[in-house]
Amino acid sequence: MAGDQVTLLDFWSSPFGMRVRIALAEKGVKYEYSEQDLRNKSDLLLQMNPVHKKIPVLVHDGKPVCESLIIVQYIDEVWKDKAPLLPSDPHERAQSRFWADFVDKKMYDFGRKIWTTKGEDQEAAKKDFIDSLKLLEGELGDKPYFGGETLGFVDVALLPFYCWFYAYETIGNFNIEADCPKLIAYCKRCLQKESVSKSLKDPHKVYDFVVMLRKMFGLE
Repeated sequence: MAGDQVTLLDFWSSPFGMRVRIALAEKGVKYEYSEQDLRNKSDLLLQMNPVHKKIPVLVHDGKPVCESLIIVQYIDEVWKDKAPLLPSDPHERAQSRFWADFVDKKMYDFGRKIWTTKGEDQEAAKKDFIDSLKLLEGELGDKPYFGGETLGFVDVALLPFYCWFYAYETIGNFNIEADCPKLIAYCKRCLQKESVSKSLKDPHKVYDFVVMLRKMFGLE
């Protein structure tokens, strides 16, 4: 919508922020990007998200929307004339929300455990991570995208984690493609879309960031 003031409070490596970036790119929404220091949170972030005090936050005409999947749904509803992310059929929409919620509950936590643990705990996290990806791979099947022929809600939820895979694999010493070749082929295919490739960060930079965090936490 013309004349909209849109600002995204975000942090460069956040997979949750990347979701919002993909959605905005798909819709062709111009916005101001505001990088946040998560160790020294800005007054703006605390004012716009006083409950969780987390990024991402979308500020639309001065009004904040928080939590990445809620923001993506908001974007889909407000800028509804282009690139719908959620299907119009109520059951299909419910299924999309189910799988996006599945990604939310599994990917970040299992991925984080891979780079914050060692030994048996790390092995268990790797197994849980791969098992979750295999379930997603089964749901994807032979479709180009989770929702069918066009990029949709589940894709937006999942794809940002792809640029964290290298960090998980390198630190955990395992290969995701060996277990989930179809899912990795899907991720690579999605990267051909500019809305995705420009929103995701360099996996090697994400790895360097994770190594820095591991040192900070005394894990290196």
